[in-house]
Amino acid sequence: MGATGRLGGIARHDRPRGPMELVDEVKVTVREGIAGDFRGALKPDGPRKRQVSLISAEDWAAAMADLGLDAGAIPWQERRANLLVEGLTLPREQGARIRIGGDVVIEVVQECDPCSRMEEIHAGLKAALTPEWRGGVLGRVLEEGTIRAGDTIRIEE
Repeated sequence: MGATGRLGGIARHDRPRGPMELVDEVKVTVREGIAGDFRGALKPDGPRKRQVSLISAEDWAAAMADLGLDAGAIPWQERRANLLVEGLTLPREQGARIRIGGDVVIEVVQECDPCSRMEEIHAGLKAALTPEWRGGVLGRVLEEGTIRAGDTIRIEE
């Protein structure tokens, strides 16, 4: 994996357990996270830890392989992640910064632990996403802007 990667996909959902919507371009703000995604909005008592979730395409493929499935057997957005990162290992430490395109910066706040909902998608998926931060990372927006599928992604810290 190199120092830069590519934004392979963008997904959002407007309510808990709502369907994931794939989009090619989206506004990302400090106040709302991914525009149109219910998880990103600020709470009345302060910022959310989970404004944006990111998963690596390579980690998703590894989880699928562990289940004996082809990489595309289950679409990545079923993980409920907002952003699919290709060709870049996501940082595994709090405080790391991820730049997407020219403007947007996301700060990693924690690992995205897979929940029991993953078992509803496929038996064994929760366990397949558990090792080595394979379930992705959660972050908060530090710098806002518009992101597009295909944008360059790089780790700043």
